[in-house]
Amino acid sequence: MNLLVYGDTLRTPELRHEVPLAIPDPFVYAELEGRRVVAISALEAPRVEALGAGLEVYPYEELGVDELLRAGLDAYTFRDELAKRVVRGLGIEQAAVPRAFPLGVADELRGIGVKLTVDQELFDARRRVKSEHELAGIRRAQRAAEAAMAEARDLLPRAEPQDGLLALDGEPLTCELVKERLRATLLRHGAFSDTPIVSHGAQTAVGHELGSGPIAASDVVLLDLFPQDLESACFADLTRTFVVGEAPAELHRAHDLCLEALELALGGIRAGVNGGDLHRRVCAFFGEHGYPTQLTKAEGEVLRDGFFHGLGHGVGLAVHEAPSLGLVGQELVAGDVVAIEPGLYRHGLGGVRVEDLVLVTDEGCEVLTEFPYDLEV
Repeated sequence: MNLLVYGDTLRTPELRHEVPLAIPDPFVYAELEGRRVVAISALEAPRVEALGAGLEVYPYEELGVDELLRAGLDAYTFRDELAKRVVRGLGIEQAAVPRAFPLGVADELRGIGVKLTVDQELFDARRRVKSEHELAGIRRAQRAAEAAMAEARDLLPRAEPQDGLLALDGEPLTCELVKERLRATLLRHGAFSDTPIVSHGAQTAVGHELGSGPIAASDVVLLDLFPQDLESACFADLTRTFVVGEAPAELHRAHDLCLEALELALGGIRAGVNGGDLHRRVCAFFGEHGYPTQLTKAEGEVLRDGFFHGLGHGVGLAVHEAPSLGLVGQELVAGDVVAIEPGLYRHGLGGVRVEDLVLVTDEGCEVLTEFPYDLEV
């Protein structure tokens, strides 16, 4: 089966996996009878050629773009005609495409008789085993996340109580201020994040609440950092929960149980294990300690407390990718990088979550995270 991907490498992980460069404009990648082909503008062609990755590079001029440029087409028609010209020029009559293949381009190609078959599982499988380049990028992103997490951990106890809130150097300590410091640290370590989670108080009970506002002296603070390495575009993922001073007994117990659940999950990871089985094992553990989970809730019930999300997910050129470690799980393969993130929450009070990143091996896993789990700072 031929393969066809259309897009840019900033937003199309299937493409970035094959062409490891930051290319902001859409182009065509195809695999045809063992050939790996890129059709792209002359602006980018030399960079792709310089990769030395066994790619056949065809500038658009070799596929008839000059004729289209002289035809007086509007920008939208030109784009559609160029896509058709390129695919016809490469001799593609049928191909497998990823699920996010642009619908507009698909319509144009199907209109000229090209048979396109969506096969996301095929494209996911190609990216599951990380390349050396990708794994190095994930490790760099994780080190950057840990440096940013350390910045927050050290910043929080430096703040002083002031009218029930925390103040740093005389100014209110807010989630926004913490995020500003985190982003600066990430950039110094070659990574960036546009939406880090820094939530406090009752916000921490809402899974992906980004967090906002001033942090109170007694607040629980949850940080979920998933920076992207600037060189490789690969992500990392790291979550820790902090309390300045003495944590409430309920949160302390929940944090201890999350750490036990993390160890339980890590002990079961190896190639061939289904992520859904690991998720059910952790659900059973939390259920034994009195917390509601996806296994114990009534059908149709929307959980707001307990353990209401999946155990984890793959991480790579997307922050959430295959394999799934939830009720709908997938079998792990050696070379997967997965985030394991057990959490416990009580609406109106707060929540705790811990998250580590691991590389799956045939015998078990290599933990890529090197950051302590201290709750109280």
